[in-house]
Amino acid sequence: MRADLEVADIFRAAGPGYRVAHAGHLSLEQLKVMSAIEHCRTAALGGHVEACEDCGHWRIAYNSCRNRHCPRCQGAAARTWLAEREADLLPVGYFHVVFTLPAEVAVIAFHNKALVYDLLFKAASETMLTIAADPKHLGARIGITAVLHTWGSAMTHHPHVHMIVPGGGIAPDGSRWVSSRPAFLLPVRVLGKLFRRLFLTRLVALHDAGRLPFLGSAAHLADRRAFLRHLKPVRSKRWVVYAKPPFAGPQAVLAYLSRYTHRVAISNRRLIAFDEAGVTFRYKDYRRDGVERQRAMTLAADEFIRRFLLHVLPRGFHRIRHYGLLASSARKASLALARELLNGAPPPQDDTPEEPADVRRPCPCCGGRMVVIERFERWCQPRAPPASRAPNRENAP
Repeated sequence: MRADLEVADIFRAAGPGYRVAHAGHLSLEQLKVMSAIEHCRTAALGGHVEACEDCGHWRIAYNSCRNRHCPRCQGAAARTWLAEREADLLPVGYFHVVFTLPAEVAVIAFHNKALVYDLLFKAASETMLTIAADPKHLGARIGITAVLHTWGSAMTHHPHVHMIVPGGGIAPDGSRWVSSRPAFLLPVRVLGKLFRRLFLTRLVALHDAGRLPFLGSAAHLADRRAFLRHLKPVRSKRWVVYAKPPFAGPQAVLAYLSRYTHRVAISNRRLIAFDEAGVTFRYKDYRRDGVERQRAMTLAADEFIRRFLLHVLPRGFHRIRHYGLLASSARKASLALARELLNGAPPPQDDTPEEPADVRRPCPCCGGRMVVIERFERWCQPRAPPASRAPNRENAP
C-alpha cells in the first residue's frame, strides 16, 4: 500500500529547483537517481492494465524504476535476494559485527567513495578472516556476508559495514567444525587494532600513489604532510568495532537481513510531513536512551535532497559482498562441507520447475486473480478504460 508521503513526492516538488540551483555540481549518477525516483510507478515508465478474471474490476499499474536507491523498489529486490540466501544458512548461531570509520576518515571517503568504500570492505573482511584463523582465538575459516551503509539515522555521512557471521568455521585442515562460544565470537579490541592498521596503511599507500583527489574545502589534503597530519589523531584513537549479541536462530537472521541488505538512506515510512517549513522525518538520537531516542527533525527540502544524494553509490559498486566460506567461488563446496561436519542435513533439492510467483496483488473487490489485458509504453496512457465484463480466460496473456 502506498504511504501517505514518499521521497518521490519531495523529489517531484523540489527536485527541479534543486537541479537548477546545483547545476554543474551533481554527478551523472545522482541525476539518474533523482530522475528514477521521480518517475517510478508513473506513466513516464509505461505500465499495464490488469483486470480481475472473476468480477471484471480493473486497475492501472505503472512500472517501477528498479533503481537500487529508490525506497519503493527495494522491498521486492530484498525478497528475491533473501530467497536465494535462505539455502545458505547453517544450523549454528549467527553474530552481527559492525566496522565503522572515524569521522576524520569519513571526510576522505566522501571525496573518494569508490576507493575508500572498497578499502573499508577489504580491511574489515581481512581483519575478521585473519583473527578468526588465529589459533589463539577461533582457529578456523569463517564465512561473512557484509553490507555497506553510508548513512546515520539523520542521513548524515557515516560509512560503516554490517557483517553477518556464523558462530564458527571450518578447521584449516577441513577435518572438523570449530564452534565459537555461545555469546562470543572474536575480541572486538583486537579486531579494532588490526582493522585500524590495515586500513590506514593502505589508505596512505593510495595517497602516495596519487589515487586520492581532493576538491573544495578538502583540497589541502592533496599535500602528503597535510594528509598525514589529518590522520594523526586517528592513529591512536580506538576504532569502533561493535559485536552485537548472537541472533535467536536462522529466522531472526533472515528478518535482520531483510531490513538491512537493501535499505536506502531513508524509508518512506519515516517521513512525517512535507510543507513550506520543509521535510519532517523520524530519526534515532543514539545519545539518548529509552523513548527519548526517537526524535523528529525538520530539514529544508534542498537540504533533505542533498543529504539523500550523499549516499548515491558509484556506478557498478557492490554494496553486498561475501567472504571466506561464503565467497562466490567456493560457497557451494564450503557450505556442503560445513553441513557434513555439523552433521546437518543437506538443503532439500527440488528439481521440479517452479511456476514464477504472481507478484500482482489480488482483486480488491473479490480477491480474484488479476490478469494483464493491455500494456502501454513510456509516457503513454491506456487507450481507454477496459470493458466492464470479466476478461476471457482463454485470451488472457
